[in-house]
This record gives sequence, C-alpha cells and structure tokens, in this order.
Amino acid sequence: MLKRISIDFWIIFSIFLLDRLSKYLIIQFSDPLYGLNIKINSFLNFNLVWNKGIAFGLLSFDQNFSYNILTFVIFLITVIIFYVSQKTKGLEKISFLIIVGGSSGNIFDRIYYSAVVDFIDISINNFHWFIFNVADIFISIGVISLIMQEIFYKKKL
Repeated sequence: MLKRISIDFWIIFSIFLLDRLSKYLIIQFSDPLYGLNIKINSFLNFNLVWNKGIAFGLLSFDQNFSYNILTFVIFLITVIIFYVSQKTKGLEKISFLIIVGGSSGNIFDRIYYSAVVDFIDISINNFHWFIFNVADIFISIGVISLIMQEIFYKKKL
C-alpha cells in the first residue's frame, strides 16, 4: 500500500514540479511593465496572462469572495478526484492522477498569486485559442484519456 501511494505521489509531484518550473521561468523572463510576448513560430507564442477565472479564463472574477469560493470548490473537486483515483487501477488511475497533478499546479497559483499563470498562446490563421499552461495540458490529457476509456474500453451493461 505504501509503495502504491508513493508512486501516486511521484506522478502528481512530477507534474506539479514541471508546471511550477515552466511558470517560474516564464515569470523570470517577463518584464514587470510590459509582460511577456515571445514569438516562437507562426502559430506558437509565449504570452504571460494572469487568469483569475476557471479553465481558459472563463468566468473571471474581480471579487475576492467569489474568487476564494471558486478556489475552494476547485480544491474540493481535486481532493475528490484523488480519492476516486485510489479506487481505480491502471490507465484510469493514471488519468485521474494526471488531472490531480495539473490541478495542484493551478491551485498553487490561485493561492500564491491570486491568479493562475497562463502563457502558452496558440493561433492558426484567424483562429486564436485560449492562453493556457502546462498544468492545463495535463488536466486535458487526463480528461481526454478518461473519455476515450469510457467510449472504447468500458464494457456495455
């Protein structure tokens, strides 16, 4: 049991650490007055944004009370997902742990900065996606993995 929890911890911690490192570097390269806008190529930029909303900047709040309630709800959901992960096995378990790792990175930002650090900016021609971060990538991978498992691998009753 301890070995299983240790492996779970390392999956979560590795994702959290990768997210923290990426955000730390972006903040360090950012200019306090002008922010950050680094063009990598024709469709990828690093553009620092302080997100006070939920996924991809939706439902942004200026009120501290609403923001704190939202942060608490996200924390509770993350705890529930971790609990569920302990009741599953295999790829399903890993998918849940990946979501918890990404969510932990964003929760840290919400508590430490009062906003989530987003910086990956993708645009193709006239299509511009929401700015996101490494934690969001892991959360998305975990959710997509769970959806794919549900569609293709769950036995029909």
